[in-house]
Amino acid sequence: MPSTLVECVPNFSEGRDKSIIDAIVDSMKIPGVYLLDREMDTDHNRCVITLVGERDPIQEAVIRGVGKASELIDLTKHQGAHPRMGAADVVPFIPIEGVTIEDCVAMAKHVGAEIWKRYQIPVYLYEAAAATPERQNLENIRRGQFEGIRDDIASNPARKPDFGDPRVHPSAGATVVGARKALIAYNVFLNTADVDIAKKIAKAVRFSSGGVRYVKGAGFLVRGLAQVSMNLTDFEQTPIHRVFEFVKREAARYGVIPISSEIVGLIPKKALEQAAEWFLQVENFDSSLILENRLAAVISGKVAVGGLRSGVEPFIEQLAAPTATPGGGSAAAASGAMAAGLANMVASMSRGKKAYLQHEAPLSDAIARLGQLREELKSAIDADAESYNLVMKAYRAAKASSDGEGAINSALKQATSVPLGVAERAVEVAQIAENLKPLTNPNMKSDLTTAIALATAALTGALANVEINLESLKDEAFVRQTRDRAAALKG
Repeated sequence: MPSTLVECVPNFSEGRDKSIIDAIVDSMKIPGVYLLDREMDTDHNRCVITLVGERDPIQEAVIRGVGKASELIDLTKHQGAHPRMGAADVVPFIPIEGVTIEDCVAMAKHVGAEIWKRYQIPVYLYEAAAATPERQNLENIRRGQFEGIRDDIASNPARKPDFGDPRVHPSAGATVVGARKALIAYNVFLNTADVDIAKKIAKAVRFSSGGVRYVKGAGFLVRGLAQVSMNLTDFEQTPIHRVFEFVKREAARYGVIPISSEIVGLIPKKALEQAAEWFLQVENFDSSLILENRLAAVISGKVAVGGLRSGVEPFIEQLAAPTATPGGGSAAAASGAMAAGLANMVASMSRGKKAYLQHEAPLSDAIARLGQLREELKSAIDADAESYNLVMKAYRAAKASSDGEGAINSALKQATSVPLGVAERAVEVAQIAENLKPLTNPNMKSDLTTAIALATAALTGALANVEINLESLKDEAFVRQTRDRAAALKG
């Protein structure tokens, strides 16, 4: 597997002419980039392409795809049910492996700048890459579509693009580029052609008009049927089965029912596992019960014949080796990550169960935050070792540098900041685990107790690493401020 893996799902405003989409896909064929899926919809007149690849080639591939779309798609002649503002309408980057959402933000900015530079197409940044809160939501940027933006962009400061002059490309419009988590494009068809009913249901379900969190929705007439078209922007907090049940309930108010649904693009396997667990009501369900998951884990080496030991043994042996890294700081981060993982497991096994439905919101919030903390603590395992190596490098380089002390201080500050961040996250993990006790299955109390103990160990170890680095630092203000932060965590 490549060291970095990024998904990109560009949406193009063409869903009827296969030859145009073929040409766009061909333009994006670059070594290191792979086509996973392409979906064309004639009613929406839109195509969704799913690519995955390493971070550098996938950026170039998408830039070329936008350029080819600008040659072949003319928005002045385009008509379709789906809102659009650009030939290449929206280009989101999604972190998969070895990259963070911050990395994807940097990629979005690079791609946006290149699109303007090469093709004179103005670019707006959205979601995590947005420069202002108003531009986080795509619908705010795309309001008025191509025609409205074309008429308004030069005179309305709120329409000023993030890259480029305040003017749309004459035929290709403007493009929106951003970074986000995995999104599910999910549509539900009703047994009626009355599109007004679909629009009313969409208004009820979408979060912006008081509906369900992490859901965007609109109503269309597609293939002669009313369709509730939705984007689920965080399926882990608002799972797909809950959205389907909401639409089904709202539809009943108007005397109609869902007759089918569709996924546009790809869907994470975990989302389908959640739906299976919900509708089948399987007790103590987890993904390891699925045969293919267990087989994949064995094949990839994550679960060996000897059991779970094989997964952690390499790290433990690295700790035991007579080398300075990984050391106590990495071990503390690993302890904190395990604590977050345990607490996440407990919350996940209670969320969605009938006995704990009244705690659905706080459990969802806890799962979302624990997921973030777990990823940050896992990253800190390597970051701590790397920061120590930078300190050693600074000491060696100081002998031949006029600013040796400054370089050493800079490296020591970094080596201090990493374990301090681990300590702060460990405290938060412990507090979340404590808060979960009255909200979750009491039979899992021991798991939460273990999570709290691990988080406490992470805090103790991380603060010890903070202190030992502070002893060598010359910046008194930094030392004082850091000790104040550390003292607050002990309380």
